Amino acid sequence: MATLVKTPSGTWKAVIRKTGFPTTSKTFRTKRDAEDWSRRTEDEMVRGVYIQRAPAERMTVADALKRYLAEVSPTKRPASAACDVRHSKPLIKGLGKYSLAALSPEIIAKYRDERLAGLDRKDAKGNPDPRPRSPNTVRLDLALLGHMFTTAIREWGIGLPSNPVQNIRRPAPPPGRERRLNQTEEDRLIAAVDSHSNPMLGWIVRLALETGMRSAEITTLRRNQIDLKRRVVRLLETKNTAPRTVPLSSTATAILQEALANPVRPIDTDLVFFGEPGRDGQRRPYNFNKPWLKAKETAGMKELHFHDLRHEAVSRLVEGGLSDQQVAAISGHKSMQMLKRYTHLRAEDLVNELDSIADRRNRRDES
Repeated sequence: MATLVKTPSGTWKAVIRKTGFPTTSKTFRTKRDAEDWSRRTEDEMVRGVYIQRAPAERMTVADALKRYLAEVSPTKRPASAACDVRHSKPLIKGLGKYSLAALSPEIIAKYRDERLAGLDRKDAKGNPDPRPRSPNTVRLDLALLGHMFTTAIREWGIGLPSNPVQNIRRPAPPPGRERRLNQTEEDRLIAAVDSHSNPMLGWIVRLALETGMRSAEITTLRRNQIDLKRRVVRLLETKNTAPRTVPLSSTATAILQEALANPVRPIDTDLVFFGEPGRDGQRRPYNFNKPWLKAKETAGMKELHFHDLRHEAVSRLVEGGLSDQQVAAISGHKSMQMLKRYTHLRAEDLVNELDSIADRRNRRDES
């Protein structure tokens, strides 16, 4: 049975002590509200559906996100942790004042729509500056918010009936890029990167086209990861965290042989593609972003992304006759659905295959 106590300020405090449950209390303006809450809460305890809501009512979204950034984000890879920080800022700005208990799917859906429309932007004078946000940006905002709620419910003891983010529609992910390189474009691009004073730019671009490795996987390569005798590269840290071994074509092997024989390699690093020492004296991977942007412009392909080279390499592997499983083993894709986004075969490359099928059918009919 609940105990009702009138406080010196004139409000009513209801306290429930029941065996098997933590003591819970709540303050109300009227005695009737306190009695109604007590009956509902005791009934939930009897039926086994009681959820302790007080922590969820006290903790704001802003406080929960800050705790998530302090406890959960550091366990992720540095790039993912930095992404959490970036996407937490608009969430704190737009939803931070709400308590976890008060944040409903309707409120989150409104935040989603305003972000997609760009209504949360302000110009230098503080006036609305409605420029749409990309669906992927908003999708990542909601992914962070949703995982924060999941962590709060499962690990922080925050009592909530459900994760409100799971009850709203997420913006659809962007379609996979279909940018391919024709031979003329590839020749222009290779000529542009080769004209740069640092040969590492050309080696990196060629290696991406030959192996399908991501830029970070290439630039962080160390000499002990490369086995030229067996013609493989062992990647220890990848985007999906699963190590993999990448086979090397004869062209890729020659590229790495040239890179490893770089005559200006310093003795203080094991990196294949190295940068200048930082303020702390440590050498980090070669940051080729600026020369890459300049090379793209010189080649007349400003819209080309470096990741498109991975797309091109994987598509060439498929066109070369490798099975999906073989391509996935090389590229590191965990699902065939993700791999499919990178394997847009040129329609013109399928013409000969269609002619071959028609010829075989005609010969069968004649016989």
